[in-house]
Amino acid sequence: MTAVEAPAATGKAAAAISQKQPRSRLSEGTTRRSRTIRYILLLLFLLFVLTPVYVVLITSFKTSSDTTAAAQWSLPQTWTLEPWRKAWDVLQPYMIRSLSLAIPAAIISSMIGSVNGFVLARWRFPGANLVFAFILFGMFIPYQAVMLPLRTTFQELDVTRGVPTLIVAHCIYGIPICTLIFRNYYATIVPEEIIESARVDGAGLVQTYARIILPISISGFVVTLIWQFTSVWNDFLFALFLTQQNNGPVTLGLAALSGGQKVDYAASMAGALITSFPTLIVYILLGRWFIGGLMAGALKG
Repeated sequence: MTAVEAPAATGKAAAAISQKQPRSRLSEGTTRRSRTIRYILLLLFLLFVLTPVYVVLITSFKTSSDTTAAAQWSLPQTWTLEPWRKAWDVLQPYMIRSLSLAIPAAIISSMIGSVNGFVLARWRFPGANLVFAFILFGMFIPYQAVMLPLRTTFQELDVTRGVPTLIVAHCIYGIPICTLIFRNYYATIVPEEIIESARVDGAGLVQTYARIILPISISGFVVTLIWQFTSVWNDFLFALFLTQQNNGPVTLGLAALSGGQKVDYAASMAGALITSFPTLIVYILLGRWFIGGLMAGALKG
């Protein structure tokens, strides 16, 4: 390169740099605006979601005279814990029955779903796909379609309506979704070579499941336990048909608290918050493993 060409090349490079700078500044401005719009939309969505929570929370601390339609958005004129005391006195026995219902039902249905998922995913047998299809068919049967036949069946079997009846019903109804979750989980996570090695070593179905599969199923169990616990805890239709007011779960207690000719809105809101605490605690304690189970493939198709 000659002495005349060198300044020309330098000038071209400087011109190219000066052209890139406005473009980079333009892209940075566009990114900043898109990020600002995204944050604004998220903030609006958060306000939309939290608005009912705000109304429920402030209403639970109001007196009966403050719970009017005109004052539903305003803070309580007199803060009181009486609605919470009333709601707890009514719901305490129902809460105990719901815990004795939701915990066993979630554990039993998760264990059955885990065994089914392992057999259908890694311990194949003739007609496994057909059996899996029949199991999944149970997910598409609405509660309303089986409620009366199920109640008649329990009556003919002379089974007393109460928590044990609900445990059986929720375990049966929870098997399809738990089987689906664990089948996809084992098909994604467990290598086929591990199962073949266990077979070569002489391990049977039970030994392979107990010693190899079960220890690596924590993430899958967290997903199914949260799912089943939440479903059982929030169920009202099964409780209405298969239990009575004196032996039913917390959803019946909440209905009784808000029923009557004169509704105590403050106590009803406090009761709604009280009944939501157990599921909230479950999500807080197991939320990290729940996300891990989802990422590990527990809900992959």
